[in-house]
Amino acid sequence: MHVHQQSGRFRKRITLLVAAGVLVAAPTPLAVAAVGDSSSAASPSAAARIGLDDPHKKDIAMQLVSSAENSSLDWKSQYKYIEDIDDGRGYTAGIIGFCSGTGDMLDLVELYTARKPGNVLAKYLPALRKVDGTDSHAGLGSAFERDWKTAAGDSAFRKAQDDERDRVYFNPAVSQGKSDGVGALGQFIYYDAIVMHGDGGDRDAFGSIRKNALKKAKPPSQGGDEATYLNAFLDARKVAMKHEDAHSDTSRVDTEQRVFLNKRNFDLDPPLSWKVYGDPYTINN
Repeated sequence: MHVHQQSGRFRKRITLLVAAGVLVAAPTPLAVAAVGDSSSAASPSAAARIGLDDPHKKDIAMQLVSSAENSSLDWKSQYKYIEDIDDGRGYTAGIIGFCSGTGDMLDLVELYTARKPGNVLAKYLPALRKVDGTDSHAGLGSAFERDWKTAAGDSAFRKAQDDERDRVYFNPAVSQGKSDGVGALGQFIYYDAIVMHGDGGDRDAFGSIRKNALKKAKPPSQGGDEATYLNAFLDARKVAMKHEDAHSDTSRVDTEQRVFLNKRNFDLDPPLSWKVYGDPYTINN
């Protein structure tokens, strides 16, 4: 059961900006610019560290995100999840909150259909293209919800969700984190920010959060202290979250990410204990 939807889920690939009652699509995301050459700027010890792309660390990252978004560590049960959480982005669904109003759900179903023509969701592609950029359910509705859950039983659809998550969110976050010389914790902090805010051109996108952090502190790749820099990033992230009512509860920063950072657990090594929205969680290994 998704009990914390009031906190919002995700600002996606196309951020819906409401200006004078007009919906404006922000630029395509995740053109994440690297700072320096990570191969030469990062210290040898940083280069040798296990990144968030290590399979075990990646699973930890998915559990952490799921604790905030689904009130559960069982992220693999979320492939079938779908509902409208009234955040202006239409349907939110799947393991990373693909949204019908922000383009990434359309991208996902297009990928699935390219790999498996005639699948149960293929017939909704015209409707998904029409509702992109809106919160409309036109051409979707309860039949689409049922078919989404049916598709989740198909390993090809689950693989498509995994691949789109990695392409749009996970891989860019890890790449930028490694370039900035931060370890698995910093890479997760980036990932969680991109998942929620995307990286369009608006003031609260990941790129803007990072730029604001760089005004306060240097990343390790530029000779800065890792804890100081990541604290600056989390400070900037909280400012961005508070700009939108749906994201105003910042416990995923205060009682999750900041807890690990205060313990200087830069490699995100278990055991990990944290709280989100007051609920306690633990990963022992």
